Amino acid sequence: MTQPLADQIEDLLPQTQCTKCGYPACRPYAEAIARGEAEINQCPPGGMEGVRRLAAATGRKVIPINPANGVERPRPVAFIDEALCIGCTLCIQACPVDAILGAAKQMHTILPSLCTGCDLCVAPCPVDCIAMVPVSGDATGWDAWSQPAADAARARHDLRSARLQRERDENDARLAAKAVEKMRAVTAEAANTPEELAEKERKRAIIAAAMERARLKAAGNTDKN
Repeated sequence: MTQPLADQIEDLLPQTQCTKCGYPACRPYAEAIARGEAEINQCPPGGMEGVRRLAAATGRKVIPINPANGVERPRPVAFIDEALCIGCTLCIQACPVDAILGAAKQMHTILPSLCTGCDLCVAPCPVDCIAMVPVSGDATGWDAWSQPAADAARARHDLRSARLQRERDENDARLAAKAVEKMRAVTAEAANTPEELAEKERKRAIIAAAMERARLKAAGNTDKN
């Protein structure tokens, strides 16, 4: 069976998940190319070799990297100045491939072998303690990267995305359970006066509305999956 074009394109991307292409991850960019909504020159980490690979897969012409998306460069790795790190965890939340270790109010550190050089951890840092250090010499684009490294980064990104979705679902479930308990408590409340009865109905309406919003959100997530 022929592999869908979006899958073919995704396999050709370096999987740095850097968002420089203008999309939130490599997969949405691949899908946009397949739909004809994005050009093949929006991935600086892949460099011109990446453009040539995408051109061969899509039948499009080879064109220069769009400077609006960045420039082809030696591969960098993030480095945290541990003396300045305050343990805010914002870099950990920003890293798309779980390449940062640390905990709240504890010093963080980068795992160089896992870092894709995406730059996404730099901007959120409130104390400017993260620097991007080139590690590939003069090699740029795919010459500074490898298919095994891309495959590993893709796997870590997918695992992280699944974990975050699971945590959101679990949080929604906890909130829904609390809403059910609150509804039961309100229902069990005695209402001896018209005012108390009206207040009871108001609370019940608020909780019911919140539960319906949670149901619709859960249904939306199910449809996406």
